[in-house]
Amino acid sequence: MKKTTILLFLWISICSFGQNLPKGFVYLSDIDVTIQSEMRYISNNNFIGKPIDGYKNEVIIVTKPTAIALKRIQKELLKFNLSLKIFDAYRPQQAVNHFVRWAKVLNDTLMKHQYYPKVPKNKLFELGYIASKSGHTRGSTVDLTIIDTKTGKELDMGSTYDFFGNKSHVLHKELTTKQKANRLLLRNLMLTNGFNPYQYEWWHFTLKDEPYSETYFNFPIKKN
Repeated sequence: MKKTTILLFLWISICSFGQNLPKGFVYLSDIDVTIQSEMRYISNNNFIGKPIDGYKNEVIIVTKPTAIALKRIQKELLKFNLSLKIFDAYRPQQAVNHFVRWAKVLNDTLMKHQYYPKVPKNKLFELGYIASKSGHTRGSTVDLTIIDTKTGKELDMGSTYDFFGNKSHVLHKELTTKQKANRLLLRNLMLTNGFNPYQYEWWHFTLKDEPYSETYFNFPIKKN
């Protein structure tokens, strides 16, 4: 076989099959196709206002134990015409680096009104909203909510996803009875199925027995 033919074959193979995920990672849709998603970081609808580095396709990538746990939760929700909706899961380090670079440009406040209206941008690091490392990069952390499958609408959690402020805190006092109940439903489902919550973000959960607790990955989010 001629060298050019071999190279062409390799090129076609790469284009056809894309990246091979690291061992232990899966595309969530291969485990449960019913779980909904809205990948904010592949769009302009996020706290920066533009697509984030490393997000190439709208696919959810997580470690396999995380996917299996989410499938169990989804099975319970579907009985009541509810569904999980994921905003973010595995996040490459290059995306985290993008957040850090953005946070240092103090005059870039395009999305301030929507995402951090009461927080000065120069306080984002100090207050813990932006950091150089993220649990998402280990592959077993997810940002998610619950939707009504009949209407497609998210349950009212009292704040939008990725809102930088006190009303995103799990136990924020100024919530309605319904908002508290919705947060409690999500929290209890996640706790029962092996996830730890994060007290400052009602949407953020990490698998208790995450397989890569000390490893931060950087492969892009794209289709196989």
